[in-house]
Amino acid sequence: MPWLQLTLETSPEDAERIADGLSELGASAVTLQDGADQPLYEPPPGATPLWSDTRVIGLFAADCDPQAITAQLSERLALDPLPPWRVAPLEDKDWERAWMDRFQPMRFGERLWIVPSWHAAVDEAAVNILLDPGLAFGTGTHPTTALCLEWLDAHGAAHDEVIDYGCGSGILAVAALKLGAGHVWAVDNDPQALIASRDNARKNGVENRLDVVAPEALPALQTPLLLANILAQPLMSLAETFADHVAPGGHVVLSGILAEQADEVAAHYRPWFDMDPAVQREEWVRLSGTRRD
Repeated sequence: MPWLQLTLETSPEDAERIADGLSELGASAVTLQDGADQPLYEPPPGATPLWSDTRVIGLFAADCDPQAITAQLSERLALDPLPPWRVAPLEDKDWERAWMDRFQPMRFGERLWIVPSWHAAVDEAAVNILLDPGLAFGTGTHPTTALCLEWLDAHGAAHDEVIDYGCGSGILAVAALKLGAGHVWAVDNDPQALIASRDNARKNGVENRLDVVAPEALPALQTPLLLANILAQPLMSLAETFADHVAPGGHVVLSGILAEQADEVAAHYRPWFDMDPAVQREEWVRLSGTRRD
């Protein structure tokens, strides 16, 4: 079935109600996009920020009347005139197949691969993690995840216990288990992340060595390795907590940190850890450190 894309360039104040209006007028799908290449970083808790120039795109059947839709939208929302809009045909294709083709096996370091379930492993002898794009953050495509996977590939995870704090999809927990960890605690305050982590561990045959818990359920244990790919503010708030969870001589690996935040985050950890130089990819960095006695 062919489609038309109706695109409106608008402000964050009007974007959500325009999106709702397009849905009410029969759009099969509505998406919001950045209209000016403006990154959004750490929002405050409970906030859902939008870009200062937001693009609202409605997908309609090809036989729709865009003039009628925009006229009704203007009337319903009392927007006269409407923000600038345009219509373009959308190629009729197998969108599921196209989406799947975007995700190819990815290599991290020397031996670690992330492999979507619909692909064969590139190297059967490598450490292959089966992981599909899903509902929780973490498929290896983001620089922060890649930085943590590369640390694991270089250093291994052959420890009795490992903590993955802010586990998202469970990608770091599964990687640690496949790289030799005896047991991993996957910690997150998002119930969807806990479900995703458990499911991904099951797909990789390591669910029997994984405990998935909310932060308040994490036991008071010390481990040789704690991984945390979250954001700078919670990382700073959790510095003493993480120090309590890392055994002397153990390692902490931190990411989700913008380059300009690295010094401040590292300073919060230096009372307990000897910190390594930051490793940067694009605008993101990874910090790591060794727990002092």
